[in-house]
Formats: sequence, C-alpha cells, structure tokens
Amino acid sequence: MSKKGLLILIAAVAALGGLLFGYDTGVINGAQFYFSKYFELDAWMKGWVVGSALIGCLVGALSAGYITTKVGRKAALIMSALLFTVSALGSGLPAFMQQSVTLLVVFRIIGGLGIGLASMAAPTYIAEISPKDKRGILVTFYQLAVVTGFFVVFLATYYIGEGNTPQENIDTGWRWMFWSELIPCSIFLILTFFIPRSPRWLVLSGKEEEALKVLNTLHEKEEAQKEIDEIKFSLQKERKTQLKGASVLQKSVIPIIVIGSILSLLQQFTGINAVLYYGGDIFEKALGFTQEDVLAQQIMLGAVNFVFTFLAMFTVDKLGRKPLIYIGAVGMILGFALLGGSLYLDAVGLVSLIGILLFIGAFAMSMGPVTWVLLSEMFPNKIRSAAMSIAVAVQWAGNFLVSQSFPIIVESDANARGTGFWNGSLPYVIFIAFIIFLIFFTKKYIIETKGKSLEQLEGIWAEKYGEIES
Repeated sequence: MSKKGLLILIAAVAALGGLLFGYDTGVINGAQFYFSKYFELDAWMKGWVVGSALIGCLVGALSAGYITTKVGRKAALIMSALLFTVSALGSGLPAFMQQSVTLLVVFRIIGGLGIGLASMAAPTYIAEISPKDKRGILVTFYQLAVVTGFFVVFLATYYIGEGNTPQENIDTGWRWMFWSELIPCSIFLILTFFIPRSPRWLVLSGKEEEALKVLNTLHEKEEAQKEIDEIKFSLQKERKTQLKGASVLQKSVIPIIVIGSILSLLQQFTGINAVLYYGGDIFEKALGFTQEDVLAQQIMLGAVNFVFTFLAMFTVDKLGRKPLIYIGAVGMILGFALLGGSLYLDAVGLVSLIGILLFIGAFAMSMGPVTWVLLSEMFPNKIRSAAMSIAVAVQWAGNFLVSQSFPIIVESDANARGTGFWNGSLPYVIFIAFIIFLIFFTKKYIIETKGKSLEQLEGIWAEKYGEIES
C-alpha cells in the first residue's frame, strides 16, 4: 500500500471514534421519541435523559488531556471504544436489568465518557500524523465520520422502527436502536489496536526513533525528518521560554485557550444539536408530520448533513477555514430565518422543511468540520492535550445547556401561544443571534491556518496572542 493510502486508512480508523460519536448521539434522536412514551417523561425529564450523556462527555473531555498525555492518543481511542460498547449494551436495558430511567441515564453517561474522550483524542491524533498540506482534509475525516454515524443511525432506527407498530417501538424498538451500536463499536475496538502511536506524542515521551519510524511509514523520508526536526525545535523553544511542563494557566497560552473555548461554545450555540437530538419532535410538533413520517424525515436530515460535509472536506485546504465559517454562517442564518419565520407566521410547510435542511447543510460545510480542524491546530505541542480537552469540555457544556433548555423553551413558548409573541420561533431567533456573533468573533480573533505546519502555527498564535519570545 502507498504511503498516502496508508495515511488515509489510519486517519479513517481514528475517525471511527467520530462515527461512534455521531451514532451514539444520533441514536437518541430516534430512540427518545419512543422511550419518552415508554417512561412517560415530561419535558424536563426528556431533556435530562437526552442531555445526561453530555455530563459524561464533559467529564470525558476534561480527563482526555491527562489520559492522552500519560498513555497516548491511541490508548485513549481504545478506552473510548470500550466505553461505547458498555453504553450500547446497557442503554437498551436488557430484561435482566432494572427498567428505570435512572439506570438508562447511567449508561448514557458512560457512553458520554467515551464520546468526550474520543472527541478530543481522535482529531488530535489525526492532526499529529498528517502532513501540513493534507491536515485540513484528514481532520475533516473526523467530522465526516460523525455525520456518517448520524446518517447510518437514522437508517438503522428507520428500519428497526418501520417494521413495528408504534406500540412495539414503545415497548422494544428503542432498545434495538441502542443495541445496533454494538456493531460499529466492535469494529472500532478491533481496528484501533493496529494503528501506530502519534509521532508527536512519542517525541514528547522521549521516543524519537519510534516517532521517526512512524513518520517514515506515512510521509516521504525528507518530509518525515523535517517533521521530527520541527517538533524537536518546538519543544526546545518551549523549554527556553519556561514552557517545559507547561501549564494551561500560563499567561502566554490563556488567550489562545479562551479563543478555542469560545469557538467550541459557538459551535453548539448555532443550535445544531437541538435539531439533531430533537428532530423527531420538531418534525412532529412544529412541522406537523405524523409519527410514521418522523423517522423517514430524519434520514433526509442525515443525508444532507452527510453530503455537505464532503463539500467542506474538499474546500477546507483550498478556500481556508475562515471563508467556510462565513459562508456557512450566512446559510445557517437563512435556514433558521425560514424555519422561525414560518412558525411565527403560522405558515408551516415546505418552506419550514427547506429551512431546516438549509441550516443542516450550511453547518455541515462550516462549523461542523472547521471547528475540529482549528482546535487541532491552534494549541502549542506541549499543552495541546490539556488545552484541547478544556475547549472540547466547554463544547460539551454548551451542548448540554442547549439540549437541556431547548425542550423547555419550546414547551413554554407552546403554552403561551395565543397570548405569547413568538409562536414557536423563539429558539431559532436566539440561535440566529449567536450565529451573527460567530461571524464577528471569527473575523476578529480566528487566525487562518491553512497550509502551515503545527509548529509554524504555534509561533503565529503565540506572536499574536501570547507572550512567547522568538
């Protein structure tokens, strides 16, 4: 196999962590529609069960920095695969287990730990094995895997649920939706044992010969040696500037971590996971689809998400990161304007559906993949694991806030109809405000990173926001 083919294969294996991220968070969309009826959940409890996994995501992301630094990116991916497997089995609440919301929440949190760990370890690993001119497209493999997981799970839940009566889905269908995740979990767990360890982590651990061997396997010989020299120079520079044993609390790196964390938060405050988690409810309650149509509509949503991610993959290293954010932001605003406007005017129909699909497509070609690319590029080598774990943890905290509050805002707005002003459009007005802020934030604080090595970017970010001397 050619070096390029091997590099793509290894990046694809690591990106399977993203597929499980997408599958695990996507399965809740189809399943919650039925287990909410099984357990007779109110809006608050529905938000808690759906959002509970995000508690695990937050903890998993926070611990990922320590884990990936101590045992490596590869070992972290293996650990995440094991957590996914336990969660998939337990979330279906087999007959020998207690049938309780509490136990379901426990297994959702375990799955969240796996998601949080993988969401930091996978893009970091891919960025660290990639040559600078291919890093953008290879890191977007992760986001492609995420949306593939969403799409595949929508297909799985559709075919699981389509052959059952509504009552059968309420009784057992949602269980099989969770159990279907065991297939990709097993594949990911097996394949991760065969990928190499991150060369940058190996250098940080004092294993330069093994790091060079990995890079020689994946890159051309001259490029591999150049990569090793740049990594070593970066580490020597950090030692001279007292970044040896660097802390994320150091004044020189705090601004960069804050910028990365805000970018992560804004990715969630676009409203993407309100649509992905509660798509079934939106289609049924807001758009008037019947229960039988809901799963089919989710496939359409997943397909758009999947297709537009390819657009980002093939443009992120050509157009750059910032232009994609601007283009996507405009599309997201237009999408939610169509959806929110049709709700406000009580004219729900085809325009509303177009609005949702336009939003999903715009997100998939911009903030979905570009956020992960930027986060994998912007932090210094020595503190990349810890800094990225903080930024990703903030992302999951934002995800939890959105998923917990969305059904409450929707229900409170619904209860006020007739006397209220928004007529169901309030959540989308809030999301539009955050997307507008995203445009200004990107213009002022985000640095274009295409075509530069991680070590070059370290110097550029430090020069603009840090106090690291040349």
